[in-house]
Amino acid sequence: MATVDVTTEIEIRRPPDDVASFAADPTNATRWYRNITSVSWRTVPPLAVGSRVEFVARFLGRELRYTYEVVEYVPGERLVQRTADGPFAMETTYRWEPTPDGGTRMTLRNRGEPSGFSKIGAPAMAAAMRRANRMDLQRLKDLLEAA
Repeated sequence: MATVDVTTEIEIRRPPDDVASFAADPTNATRWYRNITSVSWRTVPPLAVGSRVEFVARFLGRELRYTYEVVEYVPGERLVQRTADGPFAMETTYRWEPTPDGGTRMTLRNRGEPSGFSKIGAPAMAAAMRRANRMDLQRLKDLLEAA
């Protein structure tokens, strides 16, 4: 079975709690994810295990609409969310770790099982996802370090 598993990380010169609180808030997603065009809460905020949030994104020339459900959340450390519905099963994990200089190492991991036509293009999808994730994390870094 074709699997997509992409891990990207970046160091940000801001404390882990600052980075985590901004990145974990779905309402900020359109500010640092270039491909996400809208976000809608399907449950009542704030973010917690069981929260559901719908995202609309443009990726590889297509509009994608999917809902993530939070399955694990340790504020300031880790967030794991999985698609509850959407074009294919995907799990996204954020990790935030302190760096020796008081900053944060943020790791973003996307893994899933494409289905249908997407399965054929899994290697190309993984490469495009890796590029997009690098740009998104750089955008997050630039945004937070400028604040």
